[in-house]
Amino acid sequence: MEIKELINKLENLKARSKWQKGVVNYSIMILEEIQDDHNQINDKITFKELEVLLLNGAKNWNRYSWGGNALIYNEDIAKMLATPSELKKCNNGEKRPNQKEEWLDTQARALTQAFYKIWGILKGSSL
Repeated sequence: MEIKELINKLENLKARSKWQKGVVNYSIMILEEIQDDHNQINDKITFKELEVLLLNGAKNWNRYSWGGNALIYNEDIAKMLATPSELKKCNNGEKRPNQKEEWLDTQARALTQAFYKIWGILKGSSL
């Protein structure tokens, strides 16, 4: 499937929550990152092969996030994933999103979900 087609399908998804909209946006960002080197993704690609391709050299989605392959500023990550009330609680990303995570950890969770969303579309389901 062509990367442009995948991106188009992602753009047409009906994401209801701020989190889901952020996940879709991360999916598009991940695909745009590899688009210059790859016009399409083979439909026969395995789950692991796709993940390695999309990780673009990172070991996992946590390393992808912490390594600067996605958004790097807490404020930007918060704006991507948090509702207005959550933004107020965390002072627009100045405070941690929760007791167990930094914003880059939260972004890694969203990136993981973004990968699964890409996989689902590639394999014919919208997840």
